[in-house]
Amino acid sequence: MVSRRISEIPISKTMELDAKAKALIKKGEDVINLTAGEPDFPTPEPIVEEAMKFLQKGEVKYTDPRGIYELREGIAKRIGERYKKDISPDQVVVTNGAKQALFNAFMALLDPGDEVIVFSPVWVSYIPQIILAGGTVNVVETFMSKNFQPSLEEVEGLLVGKTKAVLINSPNNPTGVVYRREFLEGLVRLAKKRNFYIISDEVYDSLVYTDEFTSILDVSEGFDRIVYINGFSKSHSMTGWRLGYLISSEKVATAVSKIQSHTTSCINTVAQYAALKALEVDNSYMVQTFKERKNFVVERLKKMGVKFVEPEGAFYLFFKVRGDDVKFCERLLEEKKVALVPGSAFLKPGLVRLSFATSIERLTEALDRIEDFLNSR
Repeated sequence: MVSRRISEIPISKTMELDAKAKALIKKGEDVINLTAGEPDFPTPEPIVEEAMKFLQKGEVKYTDPRGIYELREGIAKRIGERYKKDISPDQVVVTNGAKQALFNAFMALLDPGDEVIVFSPVWVSYIPQIILAGGTVNVVETFMSKNFQPSLEEVEGLLVGKTKAVLINSPNNPTGVVYRREFLEGLVRLAKKRNFYIISDEVYDSLVYTDEFTSILDVSEGFDRIVYINGFSKSHSMTGWRLGYLISSEKVATAVSKIQSHTTSCINTVAQYAALKALEVDNSYMVQTFKERKNFVVERLKKMGVKFVEPEGAFYLFFKVRGDDVKFCERLLEEKKVALVPGSAFLKPGLVRLSFATSIERLTEALDRIEDFLNSR
């Protein structure tokens, strides 16, 4: 029998719908898939060339479970310079995507019954990962009427003796909002006072369309109570390369590397050297293109009269629909061949997530079909 713990964990709704859409495409259906959070750009050529160079040299052996020193050093230098922090390579652990960095962080920090506070709408893998690590979840609601900004007062009111961490995600998936500096400053003060960790998932931090973005590293003094998560999937269109990383205190980093040594042994060696090259590659052209797409989608949906909060980062737009969001997505896929993700997957029924990580031409066609569908209801 499969364990109860695993039986109670749902599969990723995003991946499920993405697979369904791709299956229809394989059958020859003209499906426009706006589900998965995957840039449509090819991985930049210098990164691919670097990977090929190391393949040809045969440098494909095991590496340090924490990641090759050069990459950890490069990440420490880049993030340290960006946020004016003194970061040692020993505080950095390279992981098989940011998703593994998150899971390893939960495994390293949580004892059975420890609580993690998360904010709804919440990315689909956070809660399952916390449960798999033996933790419990306390959900703080955020609302469209307040631009999906979290409340520090609500967090403080939920803190109990078992609260081990507060998990934040800014820019946010699925809303695209950026959390305000005042909230982050207050959360850092609260973490110090009440002795909990802040796990900050900032994997979309390079895809920002506002000057007001604040990282948790902008407002924290050090890493004693901070676990910073990032990666290369979104910033450099390297989703399948599986390269993420975690930065925290050396104590937490050592615990995470211990987990990694007993699970995946190390990270794909060639991918690590590719990521080292990625640290030098300018991705501003991707950011500019995503901004143009964001503006296009925003204007179209405004004309349709759809309610949403304009995204400030990432490549998602989370909008309100009438009726059941799951049925909405099922019917839209069946009748108009457009795939979106229901808000229920993010604990926010009544909304749906659209990814604009595709061309303006495909977005135009998708929005035409969505408009027809809305007008026919």
